[in-house]
Amino acid sequence: MDSLTHIALGACIGELYAGKSLGKKALLIGATAQSIPDIDFIASFWNSPASDLLAHRGFTHSFLFIIITAYPLALIAARWQWLPRMSVRSWTGFLLLELFVHLFLDAFNAYGTAWFEPFSHYRVSFHTLFVADPFFSIPIGIGALLLVIFPSTHSSRKKWAKIAIAVSCIYLGYALFNKVIIRNPIENSLAEQEISYKRYFTTPTPGNVWLWNIVAEGDQGFYIGYRSVFDTSDTIPFQFFNKNDDLLNSVDDHEEVQHLKRFSEGYYVVSTYEDRLVFNDLRFGQMLGWENPTAPFVFYYYLQHPRDNELLIQRGRFARWNYESVKSFLGRIGGN
Repeated sequence: MDSLTHIALGACIGELYAGKSLGKKALLIGATAQSIPDIDFIASFWNSPASDLLAHRGFTHSFLFIIITAYPLALIAARWQWLPRMSVRSWTGFLLLELFVHLFLDAFNAYGTAWFEPFSHYRVSFHTLFVADPFFSIPIGIGALLLVIFPSTHSSRKKWAKIAIAVSCIYLGYALFNKVIIRNPIENSLAEQEISYKRYFTTPTPGNVWLWNIVAEGDQGFYIGYRSVFDTSDTIPFQFFNKNDDLLNSVDDHEEVQHLKRFSEGYYVVSTYEDRLVFNDLRFGQMLGWENPTAPFVFYYYLQHPRDNELLIQRGRFARWNYESVKSFLGRIGGN
């Protein structure tokens, strides 16, 4: 999830776990602890953009990292005079909880989280929440804000922290429910259109859990479509994109290409743009793809011009959005 959500969630958990012992300092410590796995951003200062994709949500988002990190930090916190006294055991439990929640929540996005590094490079991704979903984040943000405003002696502090977390958890459950109910219409539509596929995934479009992006892998490429939970039509229009793996023949042995293939989990197509070879990761969707089935992809990497790859994932998410496209997006969420 986005950093602000982690900070707010860390503060709410801090209040519930250690508010009685630490007072309002529990908010700051919880927010800080919840943010620790994201120290991997430091690697971007020396990594290439392709290498940085694997460094982010890599080892610092693994179970091994939180196990070897929590206890040493607990020892430091237990001996820090600035902090109220709390046992090493309590500190360890507090930090483990914050770190684990960070890892668990990140796995619901499309990016993928390396829970099992360094023993396995497999990345966990449940494709259930967009990386920044206001419906999930706002309740937690309101709860954290109230905790900052309320005095430490206020009797309702824990109640509001619980409500904030509960509302967001209910929304997450609702997202999972929506993901399940669109499964049958998708598989039925693929069968009716005689589309043979090896695997497929669904992931939410920006900021909601009602309109879902579908990517199904065929023998030569991928079929992409969209399904709203409010759709009344049984048929889902799919657009085919050729994988064009042969375009990688001249650069396939390059390290950055191998990094990109591994990062994309095989969900990629290769294209050319103004004589430049472009690697497109399909997991992050298209630019207004529900409006234009042949729209370019959000994630694109210039293989022959690596210096043009700053802000790699962010740059296409809201490209070409305007008032009319927002209206179109809301209309598509409402169903066809």
